[in-house]
Amino acid sequence: MTAPVSTDFALQHATFNHVWAALMLEELYRLGVHDVVLAPGSRSSPLTMAASEHAGLRCHCHFDERGLGFMALGIARGSQRPVVIITTSGTAVANLYPAVVEAKLLGVPLIVLSADRPIELLDNGSNQAIDQRDIFSRHTIAHHDLPPPDAEIKAAFLLSTLDQAVDQQRCTPGPIHINCRYREPLYPGSCLMDAGDYLAPLGSWLTTSKPWSDWPTGIVMPAFKDDWKAFAQERGLIVVGSVDDYQQAQQIVELAKQLGWPLLADIQSQIHFDPHNLIHFDLALHDERFSIELAKAEVLLQFGGRLISKRLTQFIAQHPWQDVWLVEPLPQRLDPDYCVKRRLVCSPADFIADLPNSEQSPWHQLESLQRHTSRFVEERCTAFSEVGVCHLLAQLAEGQLFIGNSLPARLMNMLGTHRQTPLRVFANRGASGIDGLIATAFGLSCTRSEPTTIVLGDTSALHDINSLALLKQAAQPLVVVILNNDGGSIFHMLPVPKESDLLARYYRQPHGLHFEHAAKMFGLSYFAPGSMDTFIAAYTQALQAGVTLIEINVPHQQVADDLKSLGEEIRGVPRER
Repeated sequence: MTAPVSTDFALQHATFNHVWAALMLEELYRLGVHDVVLAPGSRSSPLTMAASEHAGLRCHCHFDERGLGFMALGIARGSQRPVVIITTSGTAVANLYPAVVEAKLLGVPLIVLSADRPIELLDNGSNQAIDQRDIFSRHTIAHHDLPPPDAEIKAAFLLSTLDQAVDQQRCTPGPIHINCRYREPLYPGSCLMDAGDYLAPLGSWLTTSKPWSDWPTGIVMPAFKDDWKAFAQERGLIVVGSVDDYQQAQQIVELAKQLGWPLLADIQSQIHFDPHNLIHFDLALHDERFSIELAKAEVLLQFGGRLISKRLTQFIAQHPWQDVWLVEPLPQRLDPDYCVKRRLVCSPADFIADLPNSEQSPWHQLESLQRHTSRFVEERCTAFSEVGVCHLLAQLAEGQLFIGNSLPARLMNMLGTHRQTPLRVFANRGASGIDGLIATAFGLSCTRSEPTTIVLGDTSALHDINSLALLKQAAQPLVVVILNNDGGSIFHMLPVPKESDLLARYYRQPHGLHFEHAAKMFGLSYFAPGSMDTFIAAYTQALQAGVTLIEINVPHQQVADDLKSLGEEIRGVPRER
């Protein structure tokens, strides 16, 4: 753990509210927090001032609390560290709800410090006063409603409350909510107050860099080596869902090679583009021969939950497995079809490190069958379309790729080709919402000195258009690719009734909007290519510097028609003449 820049905690502060705020931010820093995101507000002034004055904390600002929460989510995922969110009271806190929900489902360590009115200002018409106690309901792993700062309450109470909450977060990753009630004064007066007598009982904490209390944690691995020997002798299949760590994902590839088992890695796995992965498995499941060969597997070893491919999840649900193991660090069920027979709550690295050597010969002939599908993909994904652009992005992207929900996630999971250079890929697939995607991608971009690309749909972009204001702060190239099919074209592929205008008006909801003026308003470079060549030129240029918005305007029905045609060709359905 990095030591604070200064190990001497100040004894003089603006108000007693500021004493507690400074204690909280210092303790959270000692517990591993390096980044704080803040929205403007008056009631949160003690927290804002304490964060801005702390030499070891990086502060990031946004005027929109919904985007602020998702920016924190992106920073936490990219840095693998907890991130503090500071907001003022009232609906500002409620605007964090979608990001908190996503953080709970993905196990992302956010720490919400919400300013609040004291209890006597509730239910009496006081301005901006709402009931914030447990506002996030069951979507946090710990929550505390603190009393207003008071010299009669020991400082150790405050520090130990944070220590316990962060320990809970380490054991069960997810968001924490600390509700901070402040009475006035909220701003500094003409002189500082001396808190030396109040802080004196903290003793050595004032001059060291250690947290107040130590809560040791450790993962106890279950005994499974004897069972593994029998498991590894079967014809097995490895499926990989969401894995954020590239090095750990590479260990899964090596395990698949050692076992001779086929590898089906989701776009979120960090190894989707690895040469050992059966990259077009989602589309290949249209091919009866591929499905029959895959069905020879007897056991399933899955790393990470939350698969994007519906065809793969249906295959897993319907197959009569002899045994199914799930390796997932989050203590969540993550088993929607109730197939899992053994859960190992640990990281892939911890699991693989404990395995005895079990080298086997490959039992399958899936590579040649997948190449049959890959030929169709390479031939049919050359036109300027959503399918073509997503296929090409998988080859051209550098550094980090953030994928929006709805159609982009599915297209990127189906398409692409093997790559020799690594590409970090992220998606908000906890609740799989379309809110906060631009802000999340920006947060990720803050954690790496390399380009970041976000590909998302037009409706998703409209949901988070305020967060385009964040992008001008990007220190590295950042490219926003908006697939504009004028509404929710995914509904063309769902069994929505097609009579009258039901599909268009109530589901797809076309808006007729374009993003050129939005780019200009927020000071972003803008391109609207009309061909694959001009897209390649615009995207290649955008990767070099600055922030660029590239809008891909396509007919709303095109992507549904393209995917239907591709599926029919893979299945060998004769074309109508």
